[in-house]
Amino acid sequence: MTTPLRVLVHGGGIGGLTLATALARRGHRVEVAELRDELEALGVGIIQPSNALHVMREIGVLDECLAVGFEWEVLTICDPAGTTLARIPQPRMGDAPSNNGIPRPALARVLAAAAASAGATVRFGTTIASVKDDGEGVDVTLTDGHGGRYDLVVGFDGIGSPLRRHLYGETYAPEYTGFANWRVTLPRSPEIQGVVMSAGNLKAKALLTPISAELMYLGSVFAEAEDFRPDPERAHEQLRERLAGFGGPIADALARVTDPAAVVYSRISQVTVEEPWHVGRIALAGDAAHASTPHLAQGAAMAVEDALVLARSLDAADDVPAALTAWEARRRPRAMWVQTMSRAILKQETGTPTTPEEDELLKVGIPGAAHVLVKPY
Repeated sequence: MTTPLRVLVHGGGIGGLTLATALARRGHRVEVAELRDELEALGVGIIQPSNALHVMREIGVLDECLAVGFEWEVLTICDPAGTTLARIPQPRMGDAPSNNGIPRPALARVLAAAAASAGATVRFGTTIASVKDDGEGVDVTLTDGHGGRYDLVVGFDGIGSPLRRHLYGETYAPEYTGFANWRVTLPRSPEIQGVVMSAGNLKAKALLTPISAELMYLGSVFAEAEDFRPDPERAHEQLRERLAGFGGPIADALARVTDPAAVVYSRISQVTVEEPWHVGRIALAGDAAHASTPHLAQGAAMAVEDALVLARSLDAADDVPAALTAWEARRRPRAMWVQTMSRAILKQETGTPTTPEEDELLKVGIPGAAHVLVKPY
């Protein structure tokens, strides 16, 4: 498509800013509607595997990501006592690094700067008030009074996506898996040069992930009641209780967790939009369409892949509907594979019964999954 499009990206997270940058660099007029008042991401850090880093190179920010993150190439597996059982080299996609741990706020700043430099406009403190697609364009009113007519609207608006509710009501509400993620940021221990994962017969795993030269995070997944929330006064003690059976580097890190406010707790839910991810000129992407459990560290990677493939699909197609059809045909099988595999690994690690389909996937194993995912998307 050679004619510049007017595009509204609903959501200024990792996927939304990646799409805004990719499209603005191609000459399209891009606006991002972001409900928050600033793009300072909450949370701790994430892993950018090689396929995600390849996308960062494509939008021109790979060096910035590596500069504020921590590049690593080997996954270390330990038993609960901390004894090393295996060291597994991680695959690369092309010549992109194997992995980069990065603080979420740092990544948000990198992507915000890239979007602005490319020419995208970010509107803060606003969301969609009304949206109507007549087949030729989409009329949108934002809550701040801005909006207008767009050629394409893309919902990178997260697991609770308002655009998904606009298209499908509550049909695809997030499904709680029964498990939750506990994470806390700590000073990086010098010996933590890559992810260290400790697992065994405790029906739990804990891991340490370096996210910068100075920082790492301690994370763990446990079964939790849907209505459970950590005690604000003793969240660090509750985490310590859950990890009491671990020794070695996990125990060393846990001993330094002294501030309950530093503990980040999030329930693990997933979303599977079984109907089309696009209706007319409105599309859902990232967690709005296919939120997964974090067990392959591919959630943000799938979002940025969605963004890059959508930009390329618009390059190749004659019109927006054709581009969206081609984009979804390419993305759905890969994203659904990640979602199913991630859920299967969660069940395997926690002793939860798996389905025959999940059993087949688990024969690939995590190293095999990593090699599948560094193939071109």
